[in-house]
Amino acid sequence: MSQGNAYVPPKVWSWEKASGGTFASVNRPIAGPTHDKALPVGKHPFQLYSMGTPNGVKVTVLFEELLELGYQDAEYDAWLIRIGDGDQFGSGFVDINPNSKIPALVDHGPDEPIRVFESGSIMLYLAERFGEFLPGDLEGRTETMNWLFWQMGSAPFLGGGFGHFYAYAPEKLEYPIDRYAMETKRQLDVLNRRLAESPYLAGDAYTIADMAVWSWYGQLVLGRLYDAAEFLSVHEYEHVVRWAKEIDARPAVQRGRMVNRTFGEPETQLHERHDASDFQYKTQDVISS
Repeated sequence: MSQGNAYVPPKVWSWEKASGGTFASVNRPIAGPTHDKALPVGKHPFQLYSMGTPNGVKVTVLFEELLELGYQDAEYDAWLIRIGDGDQFGSGFVDINPNSKIPALVDHGPDEPIRVFESGSIMLYLAERFGEFLPGDLEGRTETMNWLFWQMGSAPFLGGGFGHFYAYAPEKLEYPIDRYAMETKRQLDVLNRRLAESPYLAGDAYTIADMAVWSWYGQLVLGRLYDAAEFLSVHEYEHVVRWAKEIDARPAVQRGRMVNRTFGEPETQLHERHDASDFQYKTQDVISS
């Protein structure tokens, strides 16, 4: 019950009404599928089921970087999972990721298909599979993993914390916005201090850690997340901005952020990707914009 404007939590919480906000229709306190729906399978061994949110972009950027290096066996089919419509609760998707979050990957290359879920796990799987973007020496590998795990642990405060209350919640509340804005700025300062010492997060080499962190924090300082660049004074983090712009200029990154994208200008969207030629009429428009 509530007293005045103060919310008093009940003794036992129960799910009695939708939470409100942008994702109210798909939020629920239970797991498992809501409907039967098989997933499509394309011609390549790698089948990605995703959407062009930051977590999805991490993986499509990595695939495109591998292809940029000439690994033709990194070709993949990227199928759109519309999370606002609840596609992630279809039975086929839940079979791959019981947590019902994008992205999810199936590698049909081995004798028995391998499912991989959680974006960090997918990135590590692909980096090890191809021997790229993950240093082979113990120190370099460890530093890469430090920052990859930092991203996995930190981004929920940016996305589910700051992003939710600043951009998606049904009403603006001072306490949570202040709380998560403070934490987001602290995280940007962590990155800024590291990138003042080193061109990339793990040192001199561009790695999966940079791809993972850029998808969230790089796009934030470039003004692509939550329309919050001015609010967070991202220009203060000059080393993060420098790093973000350098990565953003990479052709593979420009392609990767288009895949499974359903928002923004039409020329920046590629709802599904099944072949490199799918970019033929779009990439030049993005590079020149």
